[in-house]
Amino acid sequence: MRQRASFEHCELCNRAIPLTFHHLIPRKMHRRPRFKKAYTRDELNQGIWVCQACHRGIHKLFDEMTLARDYYTLEKLLADPAVQKHIAWVGKQRRG
Repeated sequence: MRQRASFEHCELCNRAIPLTFHHLIPRKMHRRPRFKKAYTRDELNQGIWVCQACHRGIHKLFDEMTLARDYYTLEKLLADPAVQKHIAWVGKQRRG
């Protein structure tokens, strides 16, 4: 898991906190023929920088196939009501 050492803003909850890289199409799906045919290597490696709480939340809410099939952009993630609820919860947590 790639990690940014500097403090920047999470692309989901917007907190200034150390970030981790979330592949929008999970790496486990990259070798599947469906995804190999549909996306370039650069598209498969696209992702967002999120805090650990948001990263864990994404993976608790959705399995890898669902993420790859339905939530492969930041906009699609942000539009989901469960993700919005998680973001609201994370925003109330202490930053430490």
